[in-house]
Amino acid sequence: MASCYRHPGRETNVACSNCGRPICPDCMVSTPVGMRCPECAQQRTQVRDVTTSGFGRGSEPATYALIGLNVLAFLAGLLGGGGAATLGSGGALIQDGGLSALPVAEGGELYRIVTAGFLHAGAFHLLLNMFALYFLGTLLEPAIGTARFVAVYFVSLLAGSLGALLLSPNDLTVGASGAVFGLMAAAFVMARRRGIEDLASQIGLFVVINLVFTFSVPGISIGGHLGGLVGGGIAALVVAWFERGHARRPFPLEIGVLAALAIAAFLGCLAAAEAGAPDIAPLLI
Repeated sequence: MASCYRHPGRETNVACSNCGRPICPDCMVSTPVGMRCPECAQQRTQVRDVTTSGFGRGSEPATYALIGLNVLAFLAGLLGGGGAATLGSGGALIQDGGLSALPVAEGGELYRIVTAGFLHAGAFHLLLNMFALYFLGTLLEPAIGTARFVAVYFVSLLAGSLGALLLSPNDLTVGASGAVFGLMAAAFVMARRRGIEDLASQIGLFVVINLVFTFSVPGISIGGHLGGLVGGGIAALVVAWFERGHARRPFPLEIGVLAALAIAAFLGCLAAAEAGAPDIAPLLI
């Protein structure tokens, strides 16, 4: 039988629930998490919540900058003849910047792989995506830092473009939803990584609801949403892996791996675009 660490002559079968040292009745301190020794009883157990894990705390410059770019692109589209409320033709800017396989593969218009993620066909389309971007960005950017957040965003955007080209190469695809779905996946991964299970559950439910919406509403790019979701999840796993045991400042190797993911997604878009066809029909992501 063990002896109390403070009173060696007293045998006991009770150990501190925190440090494991044997304690006698005179040394036992009852706490909500079991019997503890006097030293451990004075310690406060760290409670991991949204604030202590960095979520929703700090500045979000990239989030606001990305929202601004999307809004400016929409206003430019209106000047180019696009509709403010309905899909329609989307105007000249969407026709020239939306994603479709044929102009990418045969016309050499590689910029469409990126510009499509900043164009929206209608104010409602823009509003939905910007609301989600604001919610996820102000939650995730303070948690992982601006550099990582931007990297995750563009990996997600490019992965969304890849998914759209794989599943609907003949359609004209626009919208930030591929990147937004990637942020959903990244927020879920990081919440689980930081031990914020309540937040992870809420985000997981948000993802499920949006996936149901994706598969049930016609005219939405399933490939764009799924591609962004997968891309953002992989990028977040990279961030989580490098974060273990290190400061939360991004390391050059970490940024290099995220950049490699973005490049791989871009090259995948080029390969998928080779199967493009001339039929173009508007499609939202």
